[in-house]
Amino acid sequence: MNEILGFSLILLLGFVVQKVLKKLGLPAVTAYLILGIAIGPYALNLIGPKLLGASGLVSEIALGVIAFSIGGNFSRINLKRIGKSVLVISIFEVFFAFLFVLIVSFFLFHKHLYLCLLLGSVAAATAPAATVMIIREYRAKGILTNTLLGIVAIDDAWGLILFAICFAIAKSLVYPENISLLQTTGIAFLKIVIALLLGGILGWFLSFLSKLAKTRDELLIYTLGFIFLGIGLSKSFDLSVLLVNMSMGVAAINFSRVGKRFFDTIEMVDNPLFLLFFVISGANLEIPALRTVGLISIGYLIARIIGKFGGCFIGSYVVHASKKIKKYLGFGLVPQAGVALGMALYIKTYLPEAGNIILPVIIGSTVIYEIFGPLCTKFALVKAGEIAR
Repeated sequence: MNEILGFSLILLLGFVVQKVLKKLGLPAVTAYLILGIAIGPYALNLIGPKLLGASGLVSEIALGVIAFSIGGNFSRINLKRIGKSVLVISIFEVFFAFLFVLIVSFFLFHKHLYLCLLLGSVAAATAPAATVMIIREYRAKGILTNTLLGIVAIDDAWGLILFAICFAIAKSLVYPENISLLQTTGIAFLKIVIALLLGGILGWFLSFLSKLAKTRDELLIYTLGFIFLGIGLSKSFDLSVLLVNMSMGVAAINFSRVGKRFFDTIEMVDNPLFLLFFVISGANLEIPALRTVGLISIGYLIARIIGKFGGCFIGSYVVHASKKIKKYLGFGLVPQAGVALGMALYIKTYLPEAGNIILPVIIGSTVIYEIFGPLCTKFALVKAGEIAR
């Protein structure tokens, strides 16, 4: 089967499966992942290796669009409304997820500190795509929805910073003859700052030149062009696609008086893109690798969830958040997929000693998180009364 037939199969089956499973109360994200696993090489094998090979490109574009859309939630109005609470809660839930996984993996990995640091830093990431899809699908509105959107944006930023620091430390532990820990950590921080600055500059240009786009169609082409530019420059300079495009979204919503138009326009095309992203992600999951993760994967699954729930509760208590946020926010942070998988693949590429162990753990946990995580997010939004019945 050629790639075009493969894409048509994914889109049409995704449309049908989403309709069927929606009647059973399952979110679209879950339906797409189940479909991907079913038509993947370890089940029906309906899509070929060439299409699976294109998953990297689809993932980069999808993550770029997701990051840009999340950045749009950081308007000055939203920041004034939930900025401080989001910042504090996000720090607590990221730190507690990191800490709990670090402690549990310290015993499971027989005290190999570099592995514990890397796995703990990966645990901080959530799945913004899954959360955004659920909120859009059910048109959720309210304080929990706003807080959740803010946290999934900022906690991946914290997660990437934490990952950069832990990766630098782990690399110095594995290869002590390389440049000093201080130098590697400094380089990591510099790349983070450059990514944020680059995104801000692109967002300013996006806003300043937007007058050239006269119609909605022209604005769509114009906005997508800038998103692709952010992705391409990130790859060229070895920067974070997520940070660059998120920063561009933040700048766009704040520098332009009509910044919301950029994000309304993108919604015209992002749903088919998300469908492709999740179905191909499901198809790429290597089912045989799940047998090798064993106790480590179970420990990671449980420790991360406890850390996220504990961090959300304590952070919410510190900022005197509402009762519904204390009770239900943790459920919305269960999903984990693209960012965590990207981190694991990065470890596999640049630190294979650790990647050969960590990648199967993340692959195995992703299957669980992305099938049950969206259900947890939907549960939280329903219990909080923010999904219209």
